[in-house]
Amino acid sequence: MSKPVKGMIMEAYKERFGDATDATLISLRGISANDNNAIRGSLAEKEIRVTIVRNKLFGKVAEGSGLEALGSLMTGANALVYGAESVVEVARELVELLKAYPDLELKGAVLDGDLYEGEAGVERLSKFPTREEAIAQDVTLILGPARKLMGAIKGPGGGVAGLIKAIEEKLEKGETIAKA
Repeated sequence: MSKPVKGMIMEAYKERFGDATDATLISLRGISANDNNAIRGSLAEKEIRVTIVRNKLFGKVAEGSGLEALGSLMTGANALVYGAESVVEVARELVELLKAYPDLELKGAVLDGDLYEGEAGVERLSKFPTREEAIAQDVTLILGPARKLMGAIKGPGGGVAGLIKAIEEKLEKGETIAKA
């Protein structure tokens, strides 16, 4: 391959992955063309992209970026899977696809510079909460004590209000109230 062609490929990689800090690395080796199209179509529906990469050229582009950690996994034919809201969603989709396509090889993933190697690493990453899920968990943790406090404050007041309501109803009916 000539230097100008390599330069064009590296520029294309820079455009696609320039700001990326997280992605998943897979191998589609051994997957039939029809299955490959089905996998790509399924991922595309969820706004997840698959790009076949040249190992050395991608390695040069990834130097100094968040994807640099994937360099140690770059052996054989590789495809970079990225997109959606986060790499956690990508990992979840790939783990789900692995059930239907057992020949799909999950090589690893990177999230904020941390490398998750192999199928086990990608599966572990798929169990992480997404950004929205993490925010919801934080809000629940923050509001939990306030809810308990409100319950503690309202409890006795609710009991007194119930007694007053019962007395009021008895008086409206003309019944007498027994002294305690």
